[in-house]
Amino acid sequence: MLRAAVLLLGLVFAAQAEERRNAFDDPFLPVTQAIPACPVPRGPGYTEEEVRKEAHVRAQHGTSCYRVGRCRLPNSYLYDKEIIPRVQQYLRMDGRFDDTSVWVLGERRLVTLMGCVRTKEQAEQMEKAVLLVDDVMGVVNYLQVGTQGKPKYEAK
Repeated sequence: MLRAAVLLLGLVFAAQAEERRNAFDDPFLPVTQAIPACPVPRGPGYTEEEVRKEAHVRAQHGTSCYRVGRCRLPNSYLYDKEIIPRVQQYLRMDGRFDDTSVWVLGERRLVTLMGCVRTKEQAEQMEKAVLLVDDVMGVVNYLQVGTQGKPKYEAK
C-alpha cells in the first residue's frame, strides 16, 4: 500500500514538472474564426526546465541593438505585447481574411501565423500584410490551405 502511494505521488510530481505554462506571457491571440474544423494551435507554454534555460537568453536578446541606439526598447521581447494586438486589429480590418481561422503569436518582434486559409495566395497576402505593421521584424508563416493534413504547428 505504501509503495503504491509513493508511486502515485511520484507520478503527480512528474506530471506537475512537465506542466506547460506561458511563463513569459508571450502574446497569443485569435484573429479570425471562419473555418470551424481548423486545428486550434496550442498556445505558448514552457516546462519549468525550459523556463530556466530560456530566461537568460530572453534577458539578453536585443540589448546590443538598444545600446547602440538602433532600437527604442531595451529588449526584443518587450515589443511583442504592442505588436500582436496591432497585427490582430490590422488583419481584422483588412477584410481579405474574414473567411480564415488564424491565430498570431509574438516572440522577439517575429509574428507567427497559425491556422487555416482558403488559398496559398491568401496565406502569402497575409504574410505580406503583417510585415507592414510597425516594429514587426519578420513573419513565420505556418498557415495551411484548408483543414486537411497535419498542421505545421502543435495543435491542442
